[in-house]
Amino acid sequence: MRRKLLLYLSALLALILLLALLHRSPTRPGEQPVDTRLRLNSFIDNARSDCPRLDKAVERFMRRWDLAGVQLAVMRGDSLLYAKGYGKADEDVPMQPYMTMRVASVSKLITAAAVMKLTEQGRLSLTDKVLGPEGILNDTAWTAVIRDKRHFRITVEHLLRHQAGFTLRLGDPLFNSLDFAAMNGLQEPPTEDRLCRIVLHRRLGFTPGTSQSYSNFGYLLLSLVIEKVSGMRYEDYVRSQLIEPAGCYDFHIAGNFYSQKKPSEVRYYMHGNTEEVPCYDLSGRMVERCYGGNNITALKGAGAWCCSVPELMRLVASIDGRPGVPDVLSEASVAEMVRYVDKHTFSIGWNDTDPKIGWMRSGSFSGTAALVKYFPDGECWIFVTNSSTYRGHHFTRRIAQFFSECRRNFGGELPSQDLFRPSEE
Repeated sequence: MRRKLLLYLSALLALILLLALLHRSPTRPGEQPVDTRLRLNSFIDNARSDCPRLDKAVERFMRRWDLAGVQLAVMRGDSLLYAKGYGKADEDVPMQPYMTMRVASVSKLITAAAVMKLTEQGRLSLTDKVLGPEGILNDTAWTAVIRDKRHFRITVEHLLRHQAGFTLRLGDPLFNSLDFAAMNGLQEPPTEDRLCRIVLHRRLGFTPGTSQSYSNFGYLLLSLVIEKVSGMRYEDYVRSQLIEPAGCYDFHIAGNFYSQKKPSEVRYYMHGNTEEVPCYDLSGRMVERCYGGNNITALKGAGAWCCSVPELMRLVASIDGRPGVPDVLSEASVAEMVRYVDKHTFSIGWNDTDPKIGWMRSGSFSGTAALVKYFPDGECWIFVTNSSTYRGHHFTRRIAQFFSECRRNFGGELPSQDLFRPSEE
């Protein structure tokens, strides 16, 4: 009896050891963990999307506006039907949908979603004051320079809706480096702290909440709010709490020069006959405007994100309130972001959320134009190009018109697939 018991215990121990080996950690000390996450940019290429008449329309549009490269994606009901690259990503390198590009002010949608995530975590409220002794950014060095006490009335929501009172009366401090330096007697580019203290020393253009004026500086302040409240770098918090939970892994903050681009990132191009400009760093050297004309990195949440269009679409699907892709924000947060006030009021993160025409988020600066258009019927189109046009930020209106034409002419020809779920194909 005792012998049988020992044999039984030995067999049980062997089984336990076998199960432990089968379910052990995939790494040993010193090894890197195995990343088993599905990465859209690892398998979505041009071969996965085919719609010949749409392709020809995109190519005609590119020729008309002299665009070097383009990425286009179409989602319907949270299913990614189409994702394709056109033209060139760099000299002699064809554009593919998995390549990353600057998306300019589309970054504001990402920043706004991150702020809403902080509200869900109970770390802040949209009504919280931003500046002053009772504000989130209560650094005494900043508070001491504020002369216009209306600054102390600015709330998180005012910044999100461009209602804080910052105007472009003296130019955009994030896009006029040379003028900003000259006006303030600077011999080198201002640090983030100094730039903020200089701008906060000025009077506001209007009392917070009484009007609106599009402000990149306001979204820079939101980036700093995220850092202060979370205790993390802006990029780290957004990536870990919003972007990666949405299933996106190749977002990064842009560099300023071609030498700083990521391996997956494209080259940017200016339109024909564009002259070089002095570099933002006050060195006096002349550069292409898209590579050193402005300090793109310093924009942070106002305009510095890079990503591929398929991953950007995945993020949109994760904050749209539809069930096909699990949302990373609560139903209440999504509803607040897309709540339409009136045609004179910015939505949170989005430019506009008029229920009759859909949601829209645009972005544009030298070498980049981007548009996210989410139609009322649940179809979303995203277009990003690595080229400037002479139309500047007005070019996104042309893209919107192009979307409407393509939906009307080719909507029924798009492939029946969902690139978000390749295993189900």
